[in-house]
Amino acid sequence: MAQLGCVDHGRSESHRWPLGRGEGEEFADTNPARPAEVVARGRFASAGEVERAIGAAREAAPGWAATPHHARAAVLTGAADLVDASAGEWGAELAREEGKTLAEAVAEVRGAARILRYYASEADRESGEVFASPRPGENVLVVRKPIGVAGLITPFNFPIAIPAWKLGPALTYGNTVVWKPSSLVPLLAYRLAKALVEAGLPDGVLNLVYGEAEAGSAIVGHPGVDAVSFTGSTDVGRAVIARCGELGKPVQTEMGGKNASVVLADADLGHAAEQVCLGAFRSTGQKCTATSRLIVASQVADELLERVAERAARLVVGDPLSPEVEMGPLVSSAARERVSAGVRLAVGEGAKPLAGASPLEREGWFVPPTVLDLPGTGVDFWRTELFGPVVGAVRASSTEEAFGLANLSDHGLSAAVFTRDLGVALSAVERLEVGVLHVNSESAGTFPYVPFGGAKQSGFGPKEQGRAAREFYTRTVTVYLGAPA
Repeated sequence: MAQLGCVDHGRSESHRWPLGRGEGEEFADTNPARPAEVVARGRFASAGEVERAIGAAREAAPGWAATPHHARAAVLTGAADLVDASAGEWGAELAREEGKTLAEAVAEVRGAARILRYYASEADRESGEVFASPRPGENVLVVRKPIGVAGLITPFNFPIAIPAWKLGPALTYGNTVVWKPSSLVPLLAYRLAKALVEAGLPDGVLNLVYGEAEAGSAIVGHPGVDAVSFTGSTDVGRAVIARCGELGKPVQTEMGGKNASVVLADADLGHAAEQVCLGAFRSTGQKCTATSRLIVASQVADELLERVAERAARLVVGDPLSPEVEMGPLVSSAARERVSAGVRLAVGEGAKPLAGASPLEREGWFVPPTVLDLPGTGVDFWRTELFGPVVGAVRASSTEEAFGLANLSDHGLSAAVFTRDLGVALSAVERLEVGVLHVNSESAGTFPYVPFGGAKQSGFGPKEQGRAAREFYTRTVTVYLGAPA
């Protein structure tokens, strides 16, 4: 069992908060597959510790910004090497504290290393632009500078990957950081922060604080924090946006999704069924890009739903550390109750369970992979994100109707379309109101070198990942450089 603390990777060694000796309330990090098993213990940050963390980040900001980009990049590369070398061990810890399967967990750890390397490579790319001036002897330069202190708030569902895709750009572009991870997954946060420090990150550049909503609010509202990047629920995200708007503070949010997969009549049904199940049930459906709504052409609906239900029923659910297991538990008892209540409500509103009708009676926060045949789009399930392994299906009589149903949501993060018709696929690009579109693949999944983020209520502010992240973590200065008289 690991011992955690509110570790201030800042200032001098004497100012670092020792492991397990935070000033706030004690917490236990437990295994969702075996809730009595404690994975790690620690203490939340007190209000004073949050204040000191922000102060340390402000103190370190000028020095880190002045550090050559290649030196900053070397830290990210070194940390990536440490993360890669520990992928097996940390993957097992991730599976124990969050619940995703060991294979997925190890892949996520390795993915975090790739993200850090991508942002290290920014040191080798152009860092500004030069424009011609209509005035003789003058050039116009557009240079980029760090925003200052970035407040990062990350969720439980990707406990090392999402932090990596915030920390990577924040640090490579010269910002210092105050980071609050989800209290459900403190161990992987500590592992990543420690790797960055061991790779040579200077004191004060990264400040990790454990806490609940109060700590997040303190970071968002603090005048010493120059910008905020948040990933989490839509309700909380909107509150973060509102608070940053009051303060005139740059904000970037990635929020909820109610993602649709559209299976048209000409699709390869076997492939579509497999991809829908991957999108709906991998990571126990705890992905903002998970497939939650399934829209099927009426001509093939019965066959497609039979295939999806049959595959869902065959999924091996159990301890995520077991190699044969394909789906682990939800992250907490509250998550299990929310998902179970959502399914009960859908059935009460007329949904027909095609798979997952019976609860799983076992230790841990398990729910069955569930497929619902919905009576229409008027049910609560069509609108509400359950964040679990549940997909609800409706039928569409035409491609036009299918695309309209996919857009019938306040969210617009991700979608998938299954078709053999290139023209229809190109039409989907134009018609669907999402930030991420997959054609003939599951709705989940992203690469670190391309933008990620949603439309409508799924996102606000500059996109994450790829070079798009530079638009948030830097500010431009336009310089009119004239020759001396």
